[in-house]
Amino acid sequence: MAMEKVIEVNNLKKSFGNTEILSGISFTVNKGENVVILGKSGTGKSVTIKCIAGLLIQDEGSLKVFGREVKDLEEDKLKALRCRVGFLFQSAALYDSMTVRENLTFPLKKVLKIKDKAEIENRCIEVLKAVGLGDAIDKMPADLSGGMRKRMGLARTLIVKPEIILYDEPTTGLDTITSKEISQLILDMQEQYDASSVIITHDMSCAKITADRVLILHDGKCIAEGTYQELENSEDTFIRSFFK
Repeated sequence: MAMEKVIEVNNLKKSFGNTEILSGISFTVNKGENVVILGKSGTGKSVTIKCIAGLLIQDEGSLKVFGREVKDLEEDKLKALRCRVGFLFQSAALYDSMTVRENLTFPLKKVLKIKDKAEIENRCIEVLKAVGLGDAIDKMPADLSGGMRKRMGLARTLIVKPEIILYDEPTTGLDTITSKEISQLILDMQEQYDASSVIITHDMSCAKITADRVLILHDGKCIAEGTYQELENSEDTFIRSFFK
């Protein structure tokens, strides 16, 4: 049976001024799959996922999410798409003046227009339990550790029940134990919510734990793809250099 493709990227190009960041990248993501993107700084990893989320528009090439060309979507359709695509920013991007509960409630009211208080409360409790923060609902972001902030950011991404989750360096700045906990959490979210994910990371432990498939970007192109083990054992010295 053919896999359902939720993201289809074909010959994507993107420049800023005279600097070409993406030089014709192509890949797909299947439903329920975790794809990890590796690459040195400046190779276009973050630009790629911002294009997927519709935060940036490519100069050339095709980018389809759920079969729809993102650059052709009108504003209301783009907003609807963003409800289905969750973006976990590197900083977790929490509202520091709001409690955990208020941070979670905000997208439910503003994005999904949910008014039922019981449903809002139940969703808040559900996602906080899912990320292991069941007791933190009335805390302020300043009271949370770095790892807890990452979990909180993930909870806020999950609360709108996205079908695709884009992770931008989800373990950056965390100690080894917390990094492994966040990586395991990404796997748990894949299983619990049947989410498809694109994960940008420099953390090879995170890549090994989470990836169904790994892509390597170099000079704005995808130069290799395969399982973690396949690429780790590649005969190409540049590809293998990522796994040392």
